Amino acid sequence: MPLFSIILPCFNAEATITDTLASLSAQSFADWEAICVDDGSTDATAFLVRKAARRDPRIRLVSNTGKGPSDARNMGALACASGDLLAFCDADDLFVPGKLSHLRDILSDRSIDAVFGRIGFFQSVPGDSGVFSTVPARDLTIDMLLGENPVCTMSNITVRRGVFERSGGFDPAMVHNEDLDWLIRLVGLGARVVGVDLLHTWYRTSPGGLSTDLDAMLAGRARAVETAASFGVRPSNRSHAIHHRYLARRALRMADSRTAPLRHTVHGMIRSPAGFLCPPRRGVPTFLGALAALLLPRAFRQSLFS
Repeated sequence: MPLFSIILPCFNAEATITDTLASLSAQSFADWEAICVDDGSTDATAFLVRKAARRDPRIRLVSNTGKGPSDARNMGALACASGDLLAFCDADDLFVPGKLSHLRDILSDRSIDAVFGRIGFFQSVPGDSGVFSTVPARDLTIDMLLGENPVCTMSNITVRRGVFERSGGFDPAMVHNEDLDWLIRLVGLGARVVGVDLLHTWYRTSPGGLSTDLDAMLAGRARAVETAASFGVRPSNRSHAIHHRYLARRALRMADSRTAPLRHTVHGMIRSPAGFLCPPRRGVPTFLGALAALLLPRAFRQSLFS
């Protein structure tokens, strides 16, 4: 059995899947399998996965027996994986070459149940945006998740298979923030999840991705807040403010609406001015950007904030 099972849901990903699989084959640590769970693609995704599998037999293709990314991840992790460690990867993201090697070292500590690192955002080529996530110094908590989820994307989390099985997997009824809901249950059930201050994953920003529907994301978070409440945790005003700052920044980058960034800024400032503005390197530019967005043309806003 390989040490890692990489779970990769894919749907109409012909534009990116080859690069994603190449980033797996380029890993310096070789003891892994990649399970690509096709969710009914109508483009060349399945063909490209089979083509990659002919070059690298550690890659295999299965068809999702359900529908949607949650079902696909659950099927890959619960029904197909054989590795002790589950590393998730979306079909448009990239692993940095030493990611699995570093994860092996970190997870040799049996007190750690799951690990995430830093991610770098990119549009066309890794590093083209110069924007990177940060990781907290302390173990992950539910209140952190209800602010600005430091894991950022499922491509950035690796968990022990037994721990994932005990968590129950993803809620297939959720399309937005299903990852947040699962992380809250994971931490709420007692798993120790740690962040490491190393770049692990390149996250591709997509103008039409699921994470661009901010209202749907907010609704998904409301569901996750209910899950948090079942563990006796309610988000602080600071967490609400940080989450609205996150949505305001996303609205600025998308540039689809003049008013959406200011709407989330106002909601965040009402909840907690200190929570929204701190740290100043994030809060102040977001506040000023939300005001400027009311006056600037769309093309200029997109260029300035992307």
